Amino acid sequence: MTDKLLLEQIQHGSRVLDLGCGDGRLLARLRDERDASVLGIEIDITQHHAAIARGVPVIQADLDEGLHDIPDGSFDYVVLSQTLQQVLQPKQLLEEMVRVAKQALVVVPNFGNWRIRLQVLKQGRAPVTEVLPYEWYNTPNLHLMSMHDFQDLMRLLGIEILQEIPIINHRAVENAWLANLRAQHVLYVLQRQDESLENPNQENVLHRQHESSKLTSR
Repeated sequence: MTDKLLLEQIQHGSRVLDLGCGDGRLLARLRDERDASVLGIEIDITQHHAAIARGVPVIQADLDEGLHDIPDGSFDYVVLSQTLQQVLQPKQLLEEMVRVAKQALVVVPNFGNWRIRLQVLKQGRAPVTEVLPYEWYNTPNLHLMSMHDFQDLMRLLGIEILQEIPIINHRAVENAWLANLRAQHVLYVLQRQDESLENPNQENVLHRQHESSKLTSR
């Protein structure tokens, strides 16, 4: 589901960087279905080898060390799917993402989901759900956030949210009612603020995003 949604956001022939690309599945689809010029970054050696076996270029590197070697504006899109909550410095990585690419596509789990809230309320314990299937002592997730938390951070960083697409029961539901309560994951399409100011065509998109954010639940 997530791969399909990401593919829909990426234009044909684009330059795409996938951070934490795993076995390169998304990169291979972007290459084959979008004729994209692709590059991945993956730290796990087994996953790195699997991606190479798919014939996609992948660098073995640690995202926690930053993207300093990548020049500004090198890519049209940079993808970070289900990985932001696992890095040590998510704020710095997001800033780097909008530096190296025109747009950033970020998929994150939503800690504001009602199942998580209910588990904490009823059991008084760290939640274990389909979206967060780990015990507190072995989870790779370091920084958990709700939709409101993410929106607050984007305002702090001066990053525009061009699209906010809640994923509810494995389906993308734009302008979802009570999204922060219902969404298990969220796809954000982001752009550096000065980029959006230089592109007047984004004005209507941003206006629609502002209106849809009013529907997000507390």
